[in-house]
Amino acid sequence: MGIEIERKFLMNPEKWEQLEKPVCEFYRQGYLLTDPTKTIRVRQTSERGFLTIKGISVGATRKEYEYEIPLEEAKELLDLFAVAELSKIRCKIRVGNHVWEVDEFLGKNEGLIVAEIELTSEDEDFEIPDWIGREVTGAEKYYNSNLVTEPYENWK
Repeated sequence: MGIEIERKFLMNPEKWEQLEKPVCEFYRQGYLLTDPTKTIRVRQTSERGFLTIKGISVGATRKEYEYEIPLEEAKELLDLFAVAELSKIRCKIRVGNHVWEVDEFLGKNEGLIVAEIELTSEDEDFEIPDWIGREVTGAEKYYNSNLVTEPYENWK
């Protein structure tokens, strides 16, 4: 059974802007199903496609199944079947033994920058760099599947 243990944080925007970043990648992702208890997502990068099924979060843990699919099929699924979609730029930054994935959202979510870290257990220790801000793990409005229906631009 696939399990994802992920903690999510807001960014310190000033420190993030000053940070030397690696090459980042554009992500297009759409949802075939957005339900409070489960989501089915298709993701497209410049070279790869993925189909992901996620269950409900309990703390920082949820069931997750992710499969690489052909890029052309990912494009078709997004174009033909996605009920909602978002785009973002993702930067992956290694800090200690972990990789932080930082998403700068585009479109209706522009201005929102969120960092995620995947862990092997909820109580695993990890280094928090100074460009990380407040933790928002479990705050449903920051779930990507919710950002497609209630985008950041509407929060004000």
